[in-house]
Order: sequence, then C-alpha cells, then structure tokens
Amino acid sequence: MKQKIVKIIFIATAVVTAASMCRAQSAARIHDRFDFDWKFTLADVPEAKNTSFNDAGWADVQLPHDWSIGQPFIENDWRLGSMGYLPGGVGWYRKTFEIPAAQQGKQVYIHFDGVYHRSDVYVNGQHVGFHPYGYTGFEYDITPHVRFGKENVIAVRVDHSDSPSSRWYSGSGIYRHVWLKVLNPVHVSNWGTYVTTPRIEKKSADIAVRTNVENHSEQSKTVTLESEIRTAEGSIIAQTSSSVSLAGREKKDVNHRLTVSSPRLWSTDEPAMYTLVSVVRENGKVIDRYETPFGIRDIRFDPDKGFFLNGKPVKMKGMSIHQDAGSLGTAVPDRSFERRLQILKEYGCNAIRCSHNPPAPEFLDLCDRLGFLVIDEAFDKWKSGYYAQYFDEWWEKDLSSMLLRDRNHPSVVLWSIGNEVVEQNDTSRTGVERLKMLQDFAHKIDPTRKATVAIAPNDIKKRTYNVTGFNDALDVVGYNYQEQFFVDDHRKYPNRIMYASEVFPYYRSSQERVREYEERNPWYDTGNNDFICGYFIWAGIDYLGESSGWPSKGWPTGPFDISMVEKPMATFLKAVWNDDKPVLNIAVVDQSLNLDPGKDHWTWPKIASHWTFLQYLGQVLQVQTITNCEEVELWVNRTSMGRKKLSDYTNNTINWRALYSPGKITAKGYNKGVEVISYELSTAGKPAKIELVADRPAIKADGQDLSHVTVRLLDENGVIIPNDDRTVTFTVEGQGKLIGLDNGDLRSNEYFKGNTRTTYFGRALAIIQSTRTKGPIRLKARMDGLPEAIITITSE
Repeated sequence: MKQKIVKIIFIATAVVTAASMCRAQSAARIHDRFDFDWKFTLADVPEAKNTSFNDAGWADVQLPHDWSIGQPFIENDWRLGSMGYLPGGVGWYRKTFEIPAAQQGKQVYIHFDGVYHRSDVYVNGQHVGFHPYGYTGFEYDITPHVRFGKENVIAVRVDHSDSPSSRWYSGSGIYRHVWLKVLNPVHVSNWGTYVTTPRIEKKSADIAVRTNVENHSEQSKTVTLESEIRTAEGSIIAQTSSSVSLAGREKKDVNHRLTVSSPRLWSTDEPAMYTLVSVVRENGKVIDRYETPFGIRDIRFDPDKGFFLNGKPVKMKGMSIHQDAGSLGTAVPDRSFERRLQILKEYGCNAIRCSHNPPAPEFLDLCDRLGFLVIDEAFDKWKSGYYAQYFDEWWEKDLSSMLLRDRNHPSVVLWSIGNEVVEQNDTSRTGVERLKMLQDFAHKIDPTRKATVAIAPNDIKKRTYNVTGFNDALDVVGYNYQEQFFVDDHRKYPNRIMYASEVFPYYRSSQERVREYEERNPWYDTGNNDFICGYFIWAGIDYLGESSGWPSKGWPTGPFDISMVEKPMATFLKAVWNDDKPVLNIAVVDQSLNLDPGKDHWTWPKIASHWTFLQYLGQVLQVQTITNCEEVELWVNRTSMGRKKLSDYTNNTINWRALYSPGKITAKGYNKGVEVISYELSTAGKPAKIELVADRPAIKADGQDLSHVTVRLLDENGVIIPNDDRTVTFTVEGQGKLIGLDNGDLRSNEYFKGNTRTTYFGRALAIIQSTRTKGPIRLKARMDGLPEAIITITSE
C-alpha cells in the first residue's frame, strides 16, 4: 500500500500564516502549510530516506507533532525528570507530495519552524541538510531534488536519543509548523525585510525599509520593487518604488523610505499594526509579493526611570514561561497559545520572557496583536550544557535565525542572548569576550534593540559577575532572584539598566541568603523603584520537566497550572497589576492540602479558594482576602467579622481568623467607603452533575483549530466540589478529535492522550481539535453514578 500523495494545487487566494513569513498566497508566491498527511515511526530506520521505502505500516500524523507527550511515563529513570519522565528516542517522518509540472523553473523551499532536535532532511533520497538546535527555524532550497509533475518524498530523521537534553521538557519531533514555498527565481529573501521607525512624531512617522532581493537565475535581471504600507483594514497609506538590477545569482539590499501621516502607535493597551507589502515586478508583471506586519512604536531604557514605551514609563508586569502546553506537549496549536495569552492579559500581565529559547513565530504574532512586551531569548547556556557541543559552529547561525525572523515584531523589546551562563563568573575575561561577541552580533543585525543576559545569583557574598566586567559589558542586566540588591546596585552602578528577569512567586531573598523566607513579595522591589524596568515571575505557568522528583512530572508552583486554571496566588498579581479595577478573592490556609510541593523557595503557603472544610467543623481557620481595595469586610454566613484596612497588612493580603461553619463566606471590598466588589464561596454538597463549558462553541474546520472544554464536578446548586475527585470518561463524535486531557495535577500518572481523566479540585480539561470537514462535534463525558454530560461544538 502506497502512502497518500499530496498534490500541491496552487490557487490565487489569501491564506493566513505566521506573520513573520509571507501571508499571501498568489500566483507569484506559494506558501503552503505543509502539516498534514505525514507518516511517522518511533524507530531508527535509515532506509526510510529512500523514495522506494514502504511506510504503509507507519502511523498517520499531522504537524505540529511531539512524540514524547504520547508515550507512557518512565518512573525508574531519575534522569528523565527534566523531560517529565517521558522518553526521547529516534523518529522518522515521511510525506509524499507532487508539484505540478507547470511550476518547473521555479524555486522550491521547505521551511521548518522548529524540530527537536538533530534533524536530517532528505528529499527523494538526497540529504539536503542537518540542523542540531531544536529551537530555531531553518529552511532548505530543495529545487535540485524536486521532480516536477511526479511523485516526491521528503523524509526527516529526528534524533533525540540523548534525552533529556534540555533542562526542561523539550518534546521530540517536528513540533512546529512546516511550510512549502514555491517562488519565482527573483524574489524577496526568507526573513528578507527589515522595518524600522527612525522618526516618530504625532503628525507623521518615517518608516525605513530594507529589503533583500535575490536572483536565482543565471541571467541578469532588472525588476521593480514596490513598497506599500497598509492599515489593518487594508487601505494603502504610503507607497514607493525603485528599479533594481541584479546580476545572475546576486542578492541585494534595497532601501526605501516612507512616511505615515498621523500614525497609530503600537502599545500594550492599543496594539495597532500595519503591514508592509513588498511587490516585485518584472516587465510590469508581479513575480513576488511578500507581507511583513509591523508596528510603529518607540522604546527606551533609562537607568534612573526604567522602561519607556512611546515616551511613557511602562513597568513590565511579566512572566517567564516555557513553551509546552501541558497535555499537548510542545506541539502547540496556534489557538492554545492564544488562549494562554488571553488569560494572562486578563490578569494584568503585559510582558513575556521566552524561557529559554526563541518561541514559535505564531506566538510572537499573537503578542503583537494582543499587546505584550517580549524578551526574546536565544539560548539557555553557551559553552556548557546541551548547547556546548554546537556553540562554536552554530551560535551565529542560530542567533541570526532568531534576530532575522523576529526583528519586525513590535512586541519584541529586548534580545536575550543567554540565561545563567557559567561565563558570568569567568575571571579570565573569556566570558566577557564571549558576551561581547554575541552582543555585538545582535547589534549588527538589529541596532534598534538592546541585549540582555539573565544573571544567576551565584556566590551571593562575592557576586563575581560584578567584578569581572561581565555585567558592565551588558546593555541591560537581568537579575535572577537578586531583588534584594536593587537599591544598593543602583547606587553603586548608576548607569546600569536593570530588571528582575526571574523572581520567586512569594518569598523574598536577602543579601545573606538567596533562599530566605521573608514573606514580602519581590514585586514591591520592582513596583516601588522607578529604575527597575520590570519583573518576571518564575514561572508564570506550570510546565513539564525540571521535576523535583517522582511522581511530579514538572514545575508546579506557578500562579497558573498546566491547564491554565488560576491558583489563589494568581489573585495577588491581578491585584498589584491592575490599578484601574477592584480585585478581591478569598483563600483559606490549610496545611493538610495535598499539593505538589515543588522546590521549597518557589512555593507559597498552602491555600485553597473554596469553603468545603467539613473536617474542620467548629474549628478556627486562617482566612486570607487578597485584594487591591482599601478595605474589606468579611462575612461567615450572616456574621460579620468586621472591616479591615489593606494598609495594615503586607502582600496585598488581609489575614483573618474565622470559625468554620458550612454555608457561605463572603468578602466585600470598599474604596473611599463605597462597596466596589464582592466575592463569595459556598460549601459544596454531594456530586450531582458534570458541567461542560467550551471556551469557543464554534471553531474553524481547518484541522488545526481548538476548543478547550472545561469539565467541572458540581453539586445540585452548581457549586464545584473540590474534595471528591472522580474519573471522567470521554468520547468524541463528528468532525473533531480529542487531542489532550489534563487536570492541572503534575503528579497524575494518567495518559495525556487517553480518554479518561480524574478531576483535580473538581476540574479537568478536554481539548478538541477540528478536522478539515465542516460539521458538529459532540463531546460526551461520563462518570459513575452521574448523568452523562454532552456538549456540541460547531466546526465551520
């Protein structure tokens, strides 16, 4: 049985793809999503590179694909804690496709957004390239190997036999999108546009455009390059053009200058976007069209006043996050990224540190659109750890990939070139020289942004990195867990630009010990000092890998769990990050809570946001109200516990003692004596029903879109039951499939890709993906002793 042949049929219609690539498909430029109809085997089969190989027995998969997340956990190998106790291995992918004979004479490229890792790509049996780093995109010109009008086979070998290779869960496989591009011989280069805004004023802004055009024919060519700027609505508001002469096989930069009148500035509150459309014409005929989304904005870092966006001080209220999405592993569909960012935005987060690698291009597209400031990070380590064996040969290629791909994103405000590198403490000056080498290279590619490294608090008494010249050489210094030194360092190094690149979620460090347990959130060291540019909590979202030990599969101490359910501690961030709206929550301190402990200093007191503590009937409980209101009054049923002022307490948290009595506990928040918000918890009864709630009741029938269905175990009054978790069995009918089950508990041994999941504090999450056929999708959830729950999602 032969593999299905995918015929590439080219039509002149618009398609949406990553903004950092071309968005338009036309007769001049073909940019096809190449994610469907792949075959896969988790085995090393060298002969699979050959066109004649029979892969009929392999699994059918679509991309993005992470094979590790679909494997059983391996308990007895402690080394795999970094990989969430999931295996790596060697895998092969194959895809058969056909390009019409009419495309003969054009250039054909295959573009990978990310493969983890050590990939070898073959086309029709010919090796076209090796790429070791798992976090950067790459592409190959496969024109010499393509047979136009005939069957072609692409085969990809992915070698993750050295797992675990990163310090966190990396996944394994072709875990990001793949694109097939068919272009005329003269075209705009990959990542070939560079848009800057050298002058921005209220009445107008100058837009400088540098476009790299390449000629793959042997003959000289004279073409016209047109640059036009369009609004989000598609209106042309500026345009220019010039003639370009190219010798055979020549590449050339072409500079254009345009002016936009009354520009709309990109900001975190109003992320206005424009599009540069680059059109190449030969004898009046369009032979290429390339679109580059960009924003008009001004950024500035000041050692005394912090970070400025469009002339206004903006504090980065940030989270450091890894790229995995719980049960999806690292094969994260675009909608999953969008949902995560939307939830963070709701809580007041305005900044993301991509830890510790460049993100998927779609992630940055979303940050542009939603209004996030981004620290784009190239590497974790340099000549130590996973990357050491590749550094000398590959650092320039990999750093260049990030810089060229991401330099047009208005969301990106800093290039991070490393995290806690061992070179920071090198007294031989080798570390400083290596830093300068990378930083100078970043400045060469993009002189509009500064570079940073996140500095580890090694040897807290000596802080060697302050005397070796390492920190002095940096544009911007990232402080990991060193907020206790902000004021002293600002006095000692008055020209240093600083930000908190990683902070503990709850406890503050001291100058004597990093792992101090002072109950004062590090946010205040950032919020109360203008010269600190921002703060990035570690970690903003729980993630797989970097486990503290079995049975935990990851890092459990973020304000959001891996299914994006907020923990009570998330309310603190919402309270301090939102001055313009009242925030209030109730949490009960309970040391008996069965929580994944994680690593000690990244934890916070055991608290739960519910009022079902029948085991403490008649006992006094410690209750917390987390808020930004001036005063809070607490009620237990009909008894008032009085009104307290927030100014009398620390951590935006008012502490109470209350006698536990089933029923309701209610908090009311007051500003200037007026009630502005209330929050209530009720005691849960016995399980009565399953509730299914879809974040999106209608999704696109594109084979990629998602609906996240929240599962809640409720009593007869609709109160969630936090203390009687049960197993749910799921079935899907219609034009959709179940691609992940989660409950937020990293200790669970349940299969991420199965059809059953136990609730955790009364909740679970089912992730549904559409097929490429329109129609209804029905998700059914069954639990012993309760009525079946059904929800219908429309795929259209």
